[in-house]
Amino acid sequence: MPEQVLFTPAALDEPWGQQILSRVKALNLPVEALPKNRLTGLRGETERETYAISKRTLAVVNAPPSSLKLSPIPPSADWQFHLAEGCPAHCQYCYLAGSLSGPPVIRAFANLPQTLQNLGNYERSQSQTSFEVSCYTDPLGIEHLTGSLAECIRYFGTRDDGYLRWVSKFDGVDGLLALPHNGHTRCRFSVNAAPISDRLEGGTASVTDRLQALRKLALPRAQGGGCYPVGLVIAPIMPIEDWEEHYDRLFESISAVLDFDCDLTFELISHRFTPGSKEVLQGWYPNSKLEMDESKRVVKRNKFGGVKYVYDATTMKAMRQFFEGQIRDRFPQAKILYWT
Repeated sequence: MPEQVLFTPAALDEPWGQQILSRVKALNLPVEALPKNRLTGLRGETERETYAISKRTLAVVNAPPSSLKLSPIPPSADWQFHLAEGCPAHCQYCYLAGSLSGPPVIRAFANLPQTLQNLGNYERSQSQTSFEVSCYTDPLGIEHLTGSLAECIRYFGTRDDGYLRWVSKFDGVDGLLALPHNGHTRCRFSVNAAPISDRLEGGTASVTDRLQALRKLALPRAQGGGCYPVGLVIAPIMPIEDWEEHYDRLFESISAVLDFDCDLTFELISHRFTPGSKEVLQGWYPNSKLEMDESKRVVKRNKFGGVKYVYDATTMKAMRQFFEGQIRDRFPQAKILYWT
């Protein structure tokens, strides 16, 4: 729960903004209507103080007009769109570090219906078009405050060619079970080996609870749209001490939970960082044990000259063979979407 909820005037003018207002008032959260369409007062004297203030704040604003021009997001999906920016979790390797400017306040968008209406312009007729909604937020982590993920699921349940994808480290899925998704939403959960999830993923549901939420969504049901297509994102994969043993235990847990046939995918993402994300993360988490030693990595450059630090080819090959072998042996019907 946020400690404060801020609404801009433009957000309060939106019917969806009023819907969010009703939800947060029902939760007895302190609400402040801002005088202008700007967020102020979120900076502390240090980067760590700014982080703490921002992470305790939900700001309901309008997504800018530029958000209607979608960007491709391979290999995850054809396109990305956003129902919010910022995340309530405290993952010490946070992928958003360095990606979003300004204090890491959670911004929920009040003009969501406009965003959804725009998506049809990007669908390919008679060809499946996928849309990722988790690039800049954990949509399930704020769903109890906004209801926006359910609205997205309902929308895609009416589409012929559009498919929604979301991923989470939270577990509050009960409100999604009976929605008429019609198989057009794939629900994924991010999981990791216990030494990583226990130490580096603060403020999230446990991996055990995430897997139980996955099971709920994947089980056959008579109501709503039936069972959901589901997926697991194993990320960020790290070659920690005894990594094969720890990840083998994770796969044992997955096997125990998914002891029935279901539409299942895997996405495998090794840990990487940029100079910018390292600087931000060290400001947010000065005592973190997360390994970000450039001397232990190799440089990978993108086509724009950007730099990432990744594991060396030998390490990457060993990890990839291990994970793909585990999935092939334990879940022969599952599809591995990508390794990166």
